[in-house]
Amino acid sequence: MTEPKPAELPLAGGRTGATVRVHPMLTAELHAPPAFTDRPSGRLAYPKIAVQMVGVGGGWQWLPVPAFLVRHPTAGNIVIDTGLHPICARDVAANMGRGSNLIYRPRMTSDQALRAQLPARGVQLSDVRVVIMTHMHVDHASAVSEFPASTFLVDRREWAAATHGGFREGYHHRQFDHAFDWRTVDYEDDSVESFAGFARSVDVFGDGSVRLVSTPGHTPGHQSVVLRCSGREVLVVGDAAYTERELDGDAHPLLVSDGHLYRRSLREIAEYRRETPDALLIPGHDPEFWVTLDREY
Repeated sequence: MTEPKPAELPLAGGRTGATVRVHPMLTAELHAPPAFTDRPSGRLAYPKIAVQMVGVGGGWQWLPVPAFLVRHPTAGNIVIDTGLHPICARDVAANMGRGSNLIYRPRMTSDQALRAQLPARGVQLSDVRVVIMTHMHVDHASAVSEFPASTFLVDRREWAAATHGGFREGYHHRQFDHAFDWRTVDYEDDSVESFAGFARSVDVFGDGSVRLVSTPGHTPGHQSVVLRCSGREVLVVGDAAYTERELDGDAHPLLVSDGHLYRRSLREIAEYRRETPDALLIPGHDPEFWVTLDREY
C-alpha cells in the first residue's frame, strides 16, 4: 500500500489577501432510494428502508456527484474531490470493484468526467497542482488515477480508514493505491487552529483563501473546505451533509460512521453559518440544490 507523508503546511504560492474562483462541476449522478438521504424514523423505520431498497414505492432520486475546480491567482489550480472516472459511464465495476454495479447505478456521459471538463475550462489534468479529498469513498476517489502529477491532501484518520477499510465501508483500494504525492493532514497538530465555528482548521496556502476544516462523522476523517471568493465565502460541505434539508436538521442520512462526530460536525457547520450568514454552503449530494448553482463563484 502507498505510504503518504505528513503535509507541511502552508504550501507555497499563497498571496496576502488572495481570493479564489470556484467552478462547481457535475461529474455524474447516482440513483439512490429516499432513505439514503432521509432515513425513516419510528417503529416501522427498518421495514420502510427495506421496501425502498428493493425499489417498491418509487421516489428514487438521481443524486449529483460533484467535483470543484478552484483557481488561485498565485498557487495555481486546485481540485476538490475527483468525481467519477470516465470508465464508470460504461463499466462501474471496473472502477469501484466487483459487486459495485449492484449498488451504484451511475448516469454519466464521458464528457462529464474531469478529463473532459477541465480542458473545457482551459485546465489540463497536469495543470492541477493540488487535489483536496473531502474523504475517500468510491464516488469521491473514483478518478484519483487521473492526477499523477498532483499533491493530494487527505485527513490522516481518513487515510487510515480507507486503507484498512473496504467495500462495506465504502472504499476501494485500487482507486487510490497509486504512488502519487499523498500528504496527510493531522488535525491534532499544535499548528491547528479554530476558525469561524470550526474547532479544527488548517490554512492550505497561509493566506486564508483555502481552509480545510475537520468535519468527521460521515467517515472517520471527513473534511470540508472553506473558500474565500471575491464576493463571498463558499463552504464545500462534502458529505458532512448530503442535502440542504440535512443542514437545516430536517433530514438524516441512512449511514454514518460515527453518529456523535457526525452531529458535532453539523453543529460546527451551523455555527459557521451563523457567524458567516452570507456564505454559500454546498452540500454533497442535493439534486434540488445543485441545479441552483452558478457556473462560477
